[in-house]
Amino acid sequence: MKLTLSQEQQQLRESVRSFLHAASPLPKVRQGYDPQVYARLNGELGLSGLIVPEEYGGAGAGLADLAVALEETGAALLPGPFLATTFAAIALTQMPDKEGRAGSGSGSLRNQDGAEGSATVYTELLTGIAEGRIAATLSGDEIGYDGASVRGTLAQVLSGMEADVLVAPARTADGVMMVSVELTAPGVTRTALETLDLTRGQAKVVLDGAPCRVLGPQPESGIGDRLCVALAAEQLGVMRAALDAIVAYAKIRVAFGRYIGSYQGVKHKLADMHGKLEQAESIVRYAAWAADESPAELPGAAALAQAYVGRACFEVARDHLLLHGGIGFTWEHDAHLFYKRAKADEVLIGPPRIHRARLADLLEL
Repeated sequence: MKLTLSQEQQQLRESVRSFLHAASPLPKVRQGYDPQVYARLNGELGLSGLIVPEEYGGAGAGLADLAVALEETGAALLPGPFLATTFAAIALTQMPDKEGRAGSGSGSLRNQDGAEGSATVYTELLTGIAEGRIAATLSGDEIGYDGASVRGTLAQVLSGMEADVLVAPARTADGVMMVSVELTAPGVTRTALETLDLTRGQAKVVLDGAPCRVLGPQPESGIGDRLCVALAAEQLGVMRAALDAIVAYAKIRVAFGRYIGSYQGVKHKLADMHGKLEQAESIVRYAAWAADESPAELPGAAALAQAYVGRACFEVARDHLLLHGGIGFTWEHDAHLFYKRAKADEVLIGPPRIHRARLADLLEL
């Protein structure tokens, strides 16, 4: 097991960090999703295709590499559908091959009725994601499928207003299939939701006889665990950026003739925050390694990642806001952006108590 970044991963981190610092600084983040920044992110860095297999135009990287990129997009509070598209790509790349093994895509589709067409749809979707032409989103809620169209109401879809395609499980007479739905197609109604995190929206999506394309059978396992790891990587980035910001502030803010960083109460709080960050980093690196190298360890590692990192991220963002004092509570300051992203991420795929309970079950406690 290797929990430190390789030279290539360090180079990836620096490339993504440098790009986001120039193209999407925090003042720009307040303006919301910019399609041009998203296009450059994928065109110049190829991030949307990072984990897409090479045969579909992607880089064929593992979750450990993806975690490095997500840490930087999280630190920059990148607006828009990058995380949602990443979730969709994770689900697609976990679809079984012709031997029923997860992770190789649509090989099994050619052995089913209409399978050649399904394989073509799968290829078009993954290729579009890899090239940055398609922004996708993933729903875990089942919808109904009648053989030609889908129906159902999805209460909360991440980046539902910005995404082009929805990937979701659909219940059929033969079981659950994964389908893709064009979100601009007839029979699709999208309503933007008022969300806590202003930098990344959600939408209510109503499907009423919307046309869809079948991708193949739903993977039996693996998707949820990988989503947990991917989200934890983003949360790690939010934590790091929040801690860096408050440490820098503590070095320049003077109260009662002294820098606030010299006060014992502030120093101890910063030390606690740093300790949480160090633990979170080890957990995320381990979980990403398990996803790539040790599938048997992944369920426990993924549950631990969300049980610990989700809460720790919110606590660091909260304390970072509080230590800024009155200025941190003003709309003009960036502290509230980190606070809101951290809270939204904490409950995005279930609150920490759910993951703690799952971890306890896995450990037979």
